Amino acid sequence: MGITAEYNTTAGRVVIDENEGHPGIKATTLSYGQINDEMLAMLDKPRPSYYLLLLGFLMALGLGVLSFAIQVDVGIGYSGISHPIAWGFYITNFVFWIGIGHAGTLISAVFYLTRAPWRTAIYRSAEAMTVFAVFTAGLFPLVHIGRPWLAFWLIPYPNERMLWVNFKSPLLWDVFAVTTYMSVSIMFFLLGLIPDLAILRDEAARKGKKLKALLYAPMALAWRGTNHQWVHYMRGYLIFAALATPLVFSVHSIVSWDFAMSSVPGWHTTIFAPYFVAGAIFSGLSMVLTVLIPIRAVFGLQDYITNHVIQSVSKMIIFTSIIVGYAYAAEFFIGYYSGSPFERAIFYYRPFGEMQSWTLLGENQINFPQIAFWLMVFCNVIAPIPLWRWKIRNNPLAVWIITILINIGMWFERFNIIGSSLQHEYDPASWGEYWPTIVEVGVTIGSFGFFFTLFTLFAKSLPPMAIMELKEGTNPPMKHAAKKDINE
Repeated sequence: MGITAEYNTTAGRVVIDENEGHPGIKATTLSYGQINDEMLAMLDKPRPSYYLLLLGFLMALGLGVLSFAIQVDVGIGYSGISHPIAWGFYITNFVFWIGIGHAGTLISAVFYLTRAPWRTAIYRSAEAMTVFAVFTAGLFPLVHIGRPWLAFWLIPYPNERMLWVNFKSPLLWDVFAVTTYMSVSIMFFLLGLIPDLAILRDEAARKGKKLKALLYAPMALAWRGTNHQWVHYMRGYLIFAALATPLVFSVHSIVSWDFAMSSVPGWHTTIFAPYFVAGAIFSGLSMVLTVLIPIRAVFGLQDYITNHVIQSVSKMIIFTSIIVGYAYAAEFFIGYYSGSPFERAIFYYRPFGEMQSWTLLGENQINFPQIAFWLMVFCNVIAPIPLWRWKIRNNPLAVWIITILINIGMWFERFNIIGSSLQHEYDPASWGEYWPTIVEVGVTIGSFGFFFTLFTLFAKSLPPMAIMELKEGTNPPMKHAAKKDINE
């Protein structure tokens, strides 16, 4: 099975423990029964603090619903969206949540194919986050159109209104990409749940909880854990992983083409596809740690989500942070090297504002894109730098704070791209200014409430960790029995 490695603060180095188990993952040394008991204990009756947390998320969701109701009643003009800023907070939220959903597919598919052992403890929760994030993102095109009851007009079907979608538009490509991604993510998530649902079904039947057993039975699809079932299950999971891997790179590339296929200054660039993909993985992995580090502390899962697991995800965050930082610099260089005055103007406007009178800081009023730009640079480029140190990566609280800053920065990065370019296009006579309204802020808070409400319900309804895959990393009971017989 290998050896276990832990960082010894006294020695100042990694100390190798010549025992069974994977390096840094203590769960690989646990027994089947212990894993079963600890995972099922997470699904026990919730404490009052759980209901208090759920109430907080529901209140945030209620604020979002109320804000949306006001917008529907008064009109889309009650938001900050007006000429020339047709896309504001709502499309920013759409791109942000699609990016958050990329971590689940990356961890469950790409790292499954590369056989990264540290993914086992976190991929189930990451997959759930993918599904919930795509659900959340899917709400924003409906919120943004202003008249959601007419959303069916966008569906390509023969109608008497003489309307038809434009298949040359990247917005339609986006629809197909996101729906495909959502479908594959849901099926991948449910496929991975089958063996664990069978465990829940059997445990409920053993404890005499007939209603629970009745609920879990159809979801387990008559799983009995036979060799025949395992062969087909593993083949199916491998096929889904192979199908989902290209989606990690294709979906957010197509989302980026919503902008890059236009001629708007600051958008029309070929760097957007890799830039958006790296940013999506960057924000998605950060959200995974933002959610799982508190869960680790609350449920006492230090043996499963070990410091080694947190460090492995942190290294991926460092890697994608470098790519994102390089993309920021490359954008400015492309704007300068292009020789286009419009490109140069927009990349001056983002950090410094209007070019009314040139000073080092600019004698201008601070605008929202300016705030977004500097928050983006600080949170996405400067804040992750401490993760290069082992001791910071080995401190879950420090990592958690950094991942929260990264999520804030990635949201502002999306707004920096969308808001600043629309405010300053080609003709100065059509320039405008954008400040969000209370309605847009309320809907944005509501989206976070919706996402975390779904995840909070999931954490007490289904196993947040893959029980069967955790067992795969340990020594089977039969092997221990065989060794005992030989010794006797």
